[in-house]
Amino acid sequence: MSYCVSRFQTARRATHEVLVGSVGVGGNHPVRLQSMTTSDTQDIAATVRQSIALAEVGCEIVRITAPNVAAAQCLRPIREQFTAAGFGHIPLVADIHFLPSAAMEAVEHVEKIRVNPGNYADKKKFAVRDYTEADYDRELSRLHETFSPLVLRAKSLGRALRIGTNHGSLSDRIMNRYGDTPLGMVESALEFLRIAESHSFKQIILSMKASNPKVMIQAYRLLVQRMAQEQMHYPLHLGVTEAGDGEDGRIKSAIGIGSLLLDGLGDTIRVSLTEDSVYEVPVARAIADKVMSRWREAAVVPATDAIDPYHFSRRAIAPLQIGKDITLDAEHPPTVLTRVSLAALTAPGAKIEQPKNADTPHEGLLVAVTSPADLAALASASSPAGRFLALELSPTLSPEALTPFAETSRTPLVLVRAFGGDESAALAAFVTLARRHGHSLAIATTALDLATLAPTLRALGEANLIFTLHSPVPSTSSDSGHSIGAYRALLAALSTAGSRAPLWIRNTSETAVRGENTFLSRLLEASFLTGSLLCDGLGDLVSIETEPDAVRSTTLVYNVLQGAGARSSKTEFVACPSCGRTLFDLQSTTQRIRAQTGHLKGVKIAIMGCIVNGPGEMADADFGYVGGAPGKINLYVGKSCVQYNLPQAEADGRLIALIKAHGRWVEPALPVT
Repeated sequence: MSYCVSRFQTARRATHEVLVGSVGVGGNHPVRLQSMTTSDTQDIAATVRQSIALAEVGCEIVRITAPNVAAAQCLRPIREQFTAAGFGHIPLVADIHFLPSAAMEAVEHVEKIRVNPGNYADKKKFAVRDYTEADYDRELSRLHETFSPLVLRAKSLGRALRIGTNHGSLSDRIMNRYGDTPLGMVESALEFLRIAESHSFKQIILSMKASNPKVMIQAYRLLVQRMAQEQMHYPLHLGVTEAGDGEDGRIKSAIGIGSLLLDGLGDTIRVSLTEDSVYEVPVARAIADKVMSRWREAAVVPATDAIDPYHFSRRAIAPLQIGKDITLDAEHPPTVLTRVSLAALTAPGAKIEQPKNADTPHEGLLVAVTSPADLAALASASSPAGRFLALELSPTLSPEALTPFAETSRTPLVLVRAFGGDESAALAAFVTLARRHGHSLAIATTALDLATLAPTLRALGEANLIFTLHSPVPSTSSDSGHSIGAYRALLAALSTAGSRAPLWIRNTSETAVRGENTFLSRLLEASFLTGSLLCDGLGDLVSIETEPDAVRSTTLVYNVLQGAGARSSKTEFVACPSCGRTLFDLQSTTQRIRAQTGHLKGVKIAIMGCIVNGPGEMADADFGYVGGAPGKINLYVGKSCVQYNLPQAEADGRLIALIKAHGRWVEPALPVT
């Protein structure tokens, strides 16, 4: 049973309605936007001010931490003052960790309670234990006894609940049976969901958050599949937790949230940024609007999917060598192509600026060639700054016109040509040209055209061939297709044809929503398309061609690759958003540590405001910087705390010393003069 209506079209998953106060979630309601206050909840005035600020920028549901009973008691005056300020229609949510007593107090005052099933009735000690079936049943009975009072009280008061699973805070019971896996996340939520259903309570929303978008995507897909098997239709809250700040935080969030929304999953979202929470809401608004504009009724869909959407595995391809330096195969990260103008390569004194944050100089330069004169200009130009050239060829250029340039080129070439289903003869001629001179041919086509071209391709073999999508369906089209689905369909057609040729993911103007043309809009579109496909294990070459500046374009590609976990070119930061539990200023601390350590390619550093988002939530981070007490920092290596209660003034230097002691430090490169 699939997790979505279609993997080739955007059609919304049907859910039942959950009322959070007067705000409907799921059903026929739009995607709802959430955020969270960052003040100490017991500072009632500050929390009310932040709640008002969030509401004024469009936040539809406001979450407030309630770490203890005293904080939960403050929710009553917060609710009263927020309502008196004119925001009685905006529901409040209490965020609960560890203390059922805090939840039982909070449910009296606010419209929704979020509980984390990993710590609501469990203690996480990273203990290794072999649970017998009898042991496990006793644990489930204990959960039933602990969680039932909250369910029954919520039912009597007309409140909603969110069962909010986090990847890094699974209980020892779940970890010992299922491991630190998407399946463990799903089982953790289902244990609590079944308790609620035993009391005929269905006003529940579920979430499966992780800082790794691949894990998060797989967990939500698996949850929906499991619920569908049991005829459950609960709404979903989407979010990438600890996404970080700036461009990286927006990219990670767009990859995880956008991928799922485009598959029709998700009814309410939060973009978790290590910034003032009012900045989260416009990003969430942009993501939601882009996806809702694409929702269509599903039509007939292809019957075959070429991947397993529940388990990540990089697609195995036939290895392809481009010159001496570039290898395309499942063992190498995706190669980056940068679109440049012909003038940028041929003008006197032309120089392609190198991206500052890339792990290599420009790998491939993509340039449009429309005439023999363009080829002549390229032939007389100095060697380009990239390691190979990709020539996007006009349909008017014949193999004969290309032959002199292909014979004499000083740079490895990828010839890029669009082929329709009636161009078998032209396809054969271009394949012959490319192979004769040791070049590759990138075939831009569609799933439908590929089916017609398949006999010719089988006769020619797949050596030196690369495939990409030609003319993706514009997302504002009345057609029900979308570019992610079109790439998936192309891959299914390749699989049917028996081809393991590399796949090139192209972000072009046709893949983006028309209309708004801001950098944020283009960043989100690139994250949707490229990030979603990379998280499915697809993509051997990647280009983002919507940015006019070559350096900006290349930097964005590398950042999307890093956000999807497909290629590391700099330090990765896992940083939680601020909340009332935070024990230091997360924004300034994250920026300060990034300034000192941001050059450490392949190192992952977690910066966490408190123990709730500490050793568990850090998941697979190499080093951790965690608030242990006010003004005190604990340092971690992996999930092990190695230094306790350091004064924050000393903690930055001690973190760098720790990185050096484990052999992960390199000195930053000196600026080029």
